[in-house]
Amino acid sequence: MTVFQLDDFLAGWIGGASSVIVGHPLDTVKTRLQAGKGYKNTLHCVVTIYKKENVTGFFKGLSFPLASITLYNSMVFGFFSNTQRLISRYRYGDGRHPCSVLDLTVASMLTGLVSVGMGAPVDLVKIRLQMQTQPVLAENFNLAGNGSVPLRSMGIQSQSLYRGPLHCISTVLQNEGIQGLYRGAGAMILRDVPGYTLYFVPYTLFCDWLNPDGSASLHPCCIWLAGGLAGSISWVTATPADVVKSRLQADAMQHRKYKGILHCTMQSYKTEGIHVFFRGATVNAVRGFPMCATMFLGYELSLQFFRSF
Repeated sequence: MTVFQLDDFLAGWIGGASSVIVGHPLDTVKTRLQAGKGYKNTLHCVVTIYKKENVTGFFKGLSFPLASITLYNSMVFGFFSNTQRLISRYRYGDGRHPCSVLDLTVASMLTGLVSVGMGAPVDLVKIRLQMQTQPVLAENFNLAGNGSVPLRSMGIQSQSLYRGPLHCISTVLQNEGIQGLYRGAGAMILRDVPGYTLYFVPYTLFCDWLNPDGSASLHPCCIWLAGGLAGSISWVTATPADVVKSRLQADAMQHRKYKGILHCTMQSYKTEGIHVFFRGATVNAVRGFPMCATMFLGYELSLQFFRSF
C-alpha cells in the first residue's frame, strides 16, 4: 500500500465545498461581530445584516471561498491523512496501523502549520469582502498633504472598496505588497495549530467511541455527530486567536489601527475588555457544528465511494 494517496485530497475538496455553502452565512455574522462595529449581540447582527442587505448580505464574498476554501480543505484533509500514514509507516512499519493520540496530535499540528500558507490569503480576501459595508469604510482617510478628512464632510458615502475577489487581491498587492496578503498569518498559526489538534483528535476519538469494535463502517449519522462535536470544540476554543486574526486582516492599509498581534491584543483588551476575545464564540459553536458535520460527512462518504472501486 502506498503512503501517499490522492483520493484524500479529492474527498477533502468535496467535503470543503459542502461545508462552505452550509457555514458561510454564519461565518459572515462571526466576522462582522469580531471585526465590525455597531452590533450589540449575535441576534442584533443577524437582524441588521438582513435589514440593510437582505439575504444576499449573508452570502457576501461566497464565490471566493467556494472556489478557494474547497482547495484549502482539500489540502488540509489530504495532508493530514497522508501525514498519518507516513507516521504509522515509520513508527509501526505499516501505514494502515491506527495512530495513537500522540501521532494524531503531531499530524494535526503539522497540518495547522502548513495550512496557513494557503489559508491566510484566502481568509484575508474573504474577510475584506465580508466587511465591505462596515462603518470603518466611512472613517477618516489620510489624504496626501491634507491630514485626516472625514469622508462624510466631503459628501462621500460608504462604498465598496473591492469589486470582487480578484480586484481585492490586486488592490492588496498594489497597496500593501505580498506581505499584505499574509497579514494576520501569525495569529492564524496561533489559531490553527491548536485548532486543528482540537479538530482531528476529538473527531477520531468520537468515531472510536461510536464504533468501539471497529469492524464495520461508521454510520453516516455517527460521522455527522462526531464531526459536528469536533467542529464546535475546535472553533469555540479558537475564538480568542480568531478575533485577533479577523481584526488584523480587516485592518486595511487606509485605516490601519494595529501594528501586530501583541498590539492588537492589548488595544482590543484596553478598549473593550476581556470579553472581546470571546466575541463570536456563540456563532462559532452554532456554525461549527453543521459546517464541520457536513465537511466530515462529505469527506468520509466520498472516500468510501472512491475506495469502493
